[in-house]
This record gives sequence, C-alpha cells and structure tokens, in this order.
Amino acid sequence: MLFGRLTGRNDAEPEEVMFPVKLTAPCVGEVVPMERIGDLAFSQGMLGHCCGVEPESGEVYAPCDGRITFVADTSHAVSMEIAGIELLIHVGIDTVGMNGEGFFVKVQEDQTVKAGEMLMTMDIAGIRAAEHAATVIMAVTNSAEFDSVRTTASGRVQTGDNLMIVDKT
Repeated sequence: MLFGRLTGRNDAEPEEVMFPVKLTAPCVGEVVPMERIGDLAFSQGMLGHCCGVEPESGEVYAPCDGRITFVADTSHAVSMEIAGIELLIHVGIDTVGMNGEGFFVKVQEDQTVKAGEMLMTMDIAGIRAAEHAATVIMAVTNSAEFDSVRTTASGRVQTGDNLMIVDKT
C-alpha cells in the first residue's frame, strides 16, 4: 500500500469487492489525460496511473464507495481505499502552498463514504487567482498491484460518469 506507507498509516485489510472496479468522475468538467497533467509527478505516473478533470464547479465527490484514509492538513487532497485500491484525489497543481485557503473538506480520516458523497469544496476563482491550475487529479497510487488501471473517459464528464477502471485476475 504505497500511499499508506508514505503516510505511515497501517490500514485495515481491504474489503472484498468484484473486479473490475469502476471509478467515477469526482466533478463535472473536461477530462485531462495523465500525460497532459501539469505536474511531472502525476504526468509521468510517479504516483501511479491517474487522470484529471478540469472542474467547472467547486464540488468534489467520492468516485466510489470506500474509506477515507488520509486528509491533507492543507485540505487540498484526500485519499481513500476500496478493495486494496489506494486512491488519491488531489485538487489543483501546486496548491499545497495555499495552506488550505479556499479548500473545505467535508470528510475525516476513517470515515466510510458512498460513491457520489461530497468530499470537499474549493474556491476555483481563488485557486486561479493564486496562479494555480484547479485540475482535480485522481491517482491509483498502488497501480502496480493490479493487472490493469486505465482511463475510460475523454471529453466532458458529469459527476458519477465512469472515468477509470481497475482490474485484477
């Protein structure tokens, strides 16, 4: 569990679910393929397979049922786990430097959430005024543990539209 190791957390065993696991769009907007994300750690896959959504509004929702495993002190990122899948939802590029200004997290660590439940809101205008991209990035940080992690959408998506699929045999 890469993200768990990075944060020093020792999470409980994953629950059993059927694969493939579908991950839905966390917000409304335009899909940004991994290689076009404006941060090298994400665009080069250093944090696992990912994609982004350029948001049209400031709401970010859970892309699947799961358990919140981490909330950044700066409120710009949340991680969750389902069936051994470690999922990082990171809002914006270089927004850690905003020290939480304009980010309002609605969940806490160890909370169980359902797909479509609100995770956070953000002030898109404030993020852009601080000269940051507001891209909502979704990364499977332990991608190497699965047979396939792929983005399944392009163009404009609505919250809840299929965005990624994680599979193992």
